[in-house]
Amino acid sequence: MAQANRSMEIGTGLFVLLGFASLGFLTTQLPGSGLQIQRATKTYAVVAKFDDIGGLKVGAPVAMAGVRVGQVTAVVYDTSAYKAAVTLTIQRQFDHIPDDSDAAIETSGLLGANFVAISPGGSDTFLHGGSELQFTQSAIVLESLVNKLFANFAGNKDSSGNKDSSGNKDSSGNKDASGNKDASGSKDSSGSKGASDDKKGSGKTSK
Repeated sequence: MAQANRSMEIGTGLFVLLGFASLGFLTTQLPGSGLQIQRATKTYAVVAKFDDIGGLKVGAPVAMAGVRVGQVTAVVYDTSAYKAAVTLTIQRQFDHIPDDSDAAIETSGLLGANFVAISPGGSDTFLHGGSELQFTQSAIVLESLVNKLFANFAGNKDSSGNKDSSGNKDSSGNKDASGNKDASGSKDSSGSKGASDDKKGSGKTSK
């Protein structure tokens, strides 16, 4: 009985250790972890500068048409250009990328991990080690979009409020006009009644 319990404890311990090892391996494979395990391949590095990289981190994928062609290997701040300089290490087999291609920081998956997407240009000259991508698109920051949305909503609300206020003013003006009309109507009515009384009195005297 004791031997069976001992075997069960050993089996449970090995299962837990295997689970932790699998979790650790999967963690290194997440985009942006910077710890991805890859086979040694021939690569070349290019640089792309962005105004805002959002949550882009070292180890993030570099893709073309949804196919991974490399990864981000360095992110530094360029004090001369006041931009984030991102080093993209691309596999040597993808060495026919036009040098006028566009690099954009996009978001993928439910986790919202950032990656660099390269859209090919039309130049006959290709990127090589040390090249710089001249055309870049910064990351879209969700907080900025939300702030702009609220600002536009508040502006539209204020505009509609001012419109309603001016409409009420016009309504009161119309009310005054109708009141003046009623007043003149009353005056005419009394005038007509007086004239009728005078005529009736003069006719009675003559008789």
